[in-house]
Amino acid sequence: MSPEALKKIYRELSRGVDQLQFGPPVTHVYNPLNYASHTAEMYLDKAGASPKKVLFLGMNPGPWGMAQTGVPFGTLDMVRNWLNIDGPVGKPDIEHPSRPIVGFGVQKEEVSGSRFWGWARDRYGTAGRFFQDHFVANYFPLVFMEVTGRNRTPDKLPAEEKSRLFNHCDRALQQVVELLQPEILVAIGKFAEDRARLALAGTSIRIGRILHPSPASPLANRGWAPQAEQQLQALGIQLPGG
Repeated sequence: MSPEALKKIYRELSRGVDQLQFGPPVTHVYNPLNYASHTAEMYLDKAGASPKKVLFLGMNPGPWGMAQTGVPFGTLDMVRNWLNIDGPVGKPDIEHPSRPIVGFGVQKEEVSGSRFWGWARDRYGTAGRFFQDHFVANYFPLVFMEVTGRNRTPDKLPAEEKSRLFNHCDRALQQVVELLQPEILVAIGKFAEDRARLALAGTSIRIGRILHPSPASPLANRGWAPQAEQQLQALGIQLPGG
């Protein structure tokens, strides 16, 4: 299987969401599938070259992760040194002064990404081994910010804006599942699970959920990886060395 089909899906998603308009209090919208397309597609080349058993699904880009590197949960150290992805990253059309995009010059850690990819590294050893059976994606590719630079989550968007956005994202997720043929979709957090169940209703794919690795989660701060592994094993997912 060629990653080119995946690239086509995400290029279409990027073009579709770029045409959407979002009103106040959203003042800035970042789409790393667009301005970080070079490294985003490097990721698809590495991760999307074969059918998968497990599709991990997050919500949207984090400000110090995918927003900077183009890679889901893409904290710099893991992207550069474990996934071996590096390259030029552009800028959104309108950049918030307190949320600059500096690409691989980012100094802050995306804690969720350090936890997720750190777990994958510790459990699977090499990125190639992990990607034999696993793919990691986000449900939608945009970052929303208010005038202060504060993140605005999609659940707070007006219903009409959400509907237009989610239509594009549902279609992309359906296409990714059809292409990769995973046995199970593992949502990372409740939002991703809810959206996956709606988008994939009527299909045969199993859907489960693990704890989100965000540092905003008190549970995740008490040892995210062991809890996530227990949840994966409860879903019937076999882990190497486990």
